[in-house]
Amino acid sequence: MVDLTFLEEFTKGDISKMKRYIALYLDVAPETFSKMRRNLDEKDWNHLRINAHSLKPQADFMGLLNLKKVLKQIEDSINQNQFDNLTILYGNAFNFHQESEAVLREFIDNNSHSELL
Repeated sequence: MVDLTFLEEFTKGDISKMKRYIALYLDVAPETFSKMRRNLDEKDWNHLRINAHSLKPQADFMGLLNLKKVLKQIEDSINQNQFDNLTILYGNAFNFHQESEAVLREFIDNNSHSELL
């Protein structure tokens, strides 16, 4: 579900940098999901597609491949004018986010001692 390999390589294993990138994702993603929920409720497909697209690189960076896959499916569905499955896809994406959020927060909590050194 969460594979921090890319982030670890990108930061050259610097835990404090990893924590900063994770914290950034954890700050931005909930707001983006709120926007996506509003877009879905308002049937604002273009903005839903834009918001899903904007979250994709962040999901990739965090190693959230399942989330990235569903965000791409949301984009593809909108591009193909297939709107019937968007509520389900959004729900799947949000669930992946929530599950990964717990893992990412745990990573930050478990590595909080590194700042004391």
